[in-house]
Amino acid sequence: MINRWILWSVALLCLHPMASATADSLAVTAVDATTRAPIAGATLVSGDRAWISGRDGAFVLPATAPGATMAVSVRAPGYARVKASIRGEAHEIISMTPIRPKAIYLSVYGIASRELLGAALALPERTAINALVIDVKGDRGMTPYPSPAREAVGAQAHVPAKAPRVKDLPALVKSLHDRGLYLIARIVVFKDDPLAQAHPAWAVRDAEGNVWRDREQLRWIDPTISAAWTHNLDVAEEAARMGFDEIQFDYLRFPDAPGLQFHETNTAEHRVGAITGFLSAARERLLRYNVYLSVDIFGYVCWNLNDTAIGQQLETLGEQVDYISPMLYPSGFTWGLPGFERPTDHPGEIVSRSLAQAIRRTGLPGVRFRPWLQAFRDYAFDHRNFGAAEIRAQTDAADAAGTDGWMLWNPRNRYEPMALPR
Repeated sequence: MINRWILWSVALLCLHPMASATADSLAVTAVDATTRAPIAGATLVSGDRAWISGRDGAFVLPATAPGATMAVSVRAPGYARVKASIRGEAHEIISMTPIRPKAIYLSVYGIASRELLGAALALPERTAINALVIDVKGDRGMTPYPSPAREAVGAQAHVPAKAPRVKDLPALVKSLHDRGLYLIARIVVFKDDPLAQAHPAWAVRDAEGNVWRDREQLRWIDPTISAAWTHNLDVAEEAARMGFDEIQFDYLRFPDAPGLQFHETNTAEHRVGAITGFLSAARERLLRYNVYLSVDIFGYVCWNLNDTAIGQQLETLGEQVDYISPMLYPSGFTWGLPGFERPTDHPGEIVSRSLAQAIRRTGLPGVRFRPWLQAFRDYAFDHRNFGAAEIRAQTDAADAAGTDGWMLWNPRNRYEPMALPR
């Protein structure tokens, strides 16, 4: 648990952002490596303590003993994480390099496939791709590595014996970092058929009290059960220890089906409380790793003023995560948008207008958003292929909104180099 001293320190720095070092403290300033401008709102972590930089980019830390060093990690939206050793002899400057991840998605099958991984690794030389989103726990509850957390709760017993595996995922993570790639660990949270099989008491129930299954005949975990939170945070911690730069939570929501039963009454207050409660627990649990946190949300959440009946209330997410990732696939806007009855005819406008709505409603800068974009064939309107023109319209719209890059989704993990931005 984060102790009260940490919370008090963070609150104090927010109230007095121009605080300076004293004889009993150490001043550290985060600056942009390119412009040398101070970075406000950066997070510095040392052990289980955290500090937030003020408007001048400065942190005020406890002084170190003469000759001693303090290992720190600093993150800020829009920048790569920095690890450093701080000495107490002078005012320390930490330079942070701007980065805008432009990623493709690799499923459990994709990261374990020599062919698909090889094709993905050829893209940075020919395209703008500089990041990967990798399933650490996928849609069917599989992990591409032998997860102690999955074994401990009995979920692994309900995964196919021939599930894809990476021989040494931590070693692969290191090799991908050596290539200069930004790595995002995708964790599917409440859609978890193996976990629901292992713990039926945690499963979502239908109106008759039977274990509910979705259209794919998969079971879900009740988001109001905190024990299930703990397990997913165990998996997230495994990913953080492997060295992933960011932990991305997907399916962090209630099922979008009527008449379901949960341990708590199905009200907007309880739904939103479960989602924000999980994210708050994730921030606390993963503090010492100083990884970036992100959450995937439905595209319509940018527009709906309520929680879309799934617990995703847009205005509640910015305080919990570094990045909000709306899924802005034109095919997913099945009811269209005002003025756009066929969203697939207007992929750029769908992205730009949705991001504008999200930025306006939250008051957050564009860099706090990184959208999912469509790189797959349409399934809802005219079944058109999303090629270079459609993909470029989306990526241009995201770039114009000042987002922290973008992510391309293709469930088959196949990305044509000629269709990707350069």
